[in-house]
Amino acid sequence: MNIVWKVLVRVVAACGLAVAVMPSAAASTATPTSTAPARVSHGGLTPLVNLVAARILLADKVAAAKFGTSTPIEDPKRERQVLDDAAARADAVGIDKLRTVEFFRAQIEQSKVVQRGLYGLWTRHPELAPTRRPDLGKEVRPELDRITAQFIDQLAATGKLRRSTTVCEVSLAAAEVQAIVGYHLDWLHTRALHGATSTVCNRCAEERILAEISTNLQNARGISVCEWFA
Repeated sequence: MNIVWKVLVRVVAACGLAVAVMPSAAASTATPTSTAPARVSHGGLTPLVNLVAARILLADKVAAAKFGTSTPIEDPKRERQVLDDAAARADAVGIDKLRTVEFFRAQIEQSKVVQRGLYGLWTRHPELAPTRRPDLGKEVRPELDRITAQFIDQLAATGKLRRSTTVCEVSLAAAEVQAIVGYHLDWLHTRALHGATSTVCNRCAEERILAEISTNLQNARGISVCEWFA
């Protein structure tokens, strides 16, 4: 069952069935439906996935801020700060630190996927390039920090659900489809959303964690299940 749901969502991600094929040229200002902290999630994985979608859309503003400047997409120092902060927050609320870091790493990587996609679009079609350059420090990062805090709340609230793989996969697939439609995600952002939620149900995160811990074991050098579905 979980594999079927993965394939269905990947079809949506690859073909953009729910959205237009061309990525949006302007930065989105979409925000999550709720900003209140929550310790128990009553909406399955929908609140968490909505936050993922909102963060993915913020990558448009990050790209708009950097495009045409000397600031690179890659920012190892900032990324390390985000991951260290996520680990500290996970410790503070008593959730798994390694899995939390894996989740945040996925958010960072998919944000860069969106940025690269928009760079390519704007380079090919300069007329679609943004005309306003957002301020990363004052406008974008406060939003990212707010979402980070909400991520931790939702990861804590959905811990039990995310331990049940089949139920988690079904809930995740439904939440992804809702986010794709509700946030009007295009092809680029749909693919990024799916990548950013790849560790939510823990399976691929567990493989990567075990591979890191057991790098000298033979099975750590084999083909990952995550790679088969990548």
